[in-house]
Amino acid sequence: MACALWPVAQLYGWLTSIRRGLYVSGLFKVESVSVPVVVVGNVTVGGGGKTPLVIALMAHFARQGIRAGVVSRGYGRNGKGCLEVFPNTPVLMSGDEPALIKRAQAAPIFVANNRVEAARKLLAAYPQTEVIVCDDGLQHERMQRTVNVVVFDNTGLGNGWLLPAGPLRQHWPLPCQNAQTLVLHTGSNAAFAGFKSRRKLGDAAIGVAGEQVTLQSLAAIMNPPVTIVAMAGIAHPDAFFDMLDAHGLQLARRLRFEDHADYSRLDLASLKLPTEASITILCTEKDAIKLFELPQDPAVRVLAVPLVFTPEAEFFTALEHALNSRRL
Repeated sequence: MACALWPVAQLYGWLTSIRRGLYVSGLFKVESVSVPVVVVGNVTVGGGGKTPLVIALMAHFARQGIRAGVVSRGYGRNGKGCLEVFPNTPVLMSGDEPALIKRAQAAPIFVANNRVEAARKLLAAYPQTEVIVCDDGLQHERMQRTVNVVVFDNTGLGNGWLLPAGPLRQHWPLPCQNAQTLVLHTGSNAAFAGFKSRRKLGDAAIGVAGEQVTLQSLAAIMNPPVTIVAMAGIAHPDAFFDMLDAHGLQLARRLRFEDHADYSRLDLASLKLPTEASITILCTEKDAIKLFELPQDPAVRVLAVPLVFTPEAEFFTALEHALNSRRL
């Protein structure tokens, strides 16, 4: 099948190379902003941990006393204009990942299809910002960046072919962009050289009212009167399910939804089987951002299981070196 798609992949590669060449040649303008820009993205389709990494970067900058902001496209949101995301901004207006980032940290975040516009409006509103983190902007050639952080999961480069014959959005390694590129592996088995990170589930799941339920207590329910159901609308739902399995949780069902799934018309009661008196749904924080906005059903308890994402210390050292080089 992949061989049959090779001509399409080759055409895709030519088109992306031509577009990139137009920026490199100056025919298309690469625009910069007044502060260093860290772009977090991947060269493959699907997840990999970009948003958890953005949250980890923002926490790192906060610990260092560095004022940082975030820009994002806000994939799946309603509207195309530039918008500042606040804690009470509806998810349909901001997109699920910007809403999750805003929930995790208090720094400013702006969304727009044009990341340069978002960055400039962020800096106009918050002129003391010292660095901008761009969530999922690796292919946004228009924005000049200081550092690319390219995220890989266990699949690595896959078969090494471009879409649709393979998983690659663009050729690897990246061409020179007058920016330093750092590789961060988020899986358990790095496919090639790069920095590593550790990701694990938090010790407790969180409910809509902020209540916490430990995973240990949920795992102790071997013959539960309340059925435990796992749910995920992310790029790789099985990765989340496998982590729940590793904690010894007895999952009656695993509900898979497409990445960035729209739950606005979902009736939580419809997730419960007629034979079930009540269910506890364990979902990702990305799903919970949307599920918590729905009318809650007393027979369906939704709990978000946080993902704790910890890049190795050497990664942050390399990032700081790249940013300090820009400031010199």
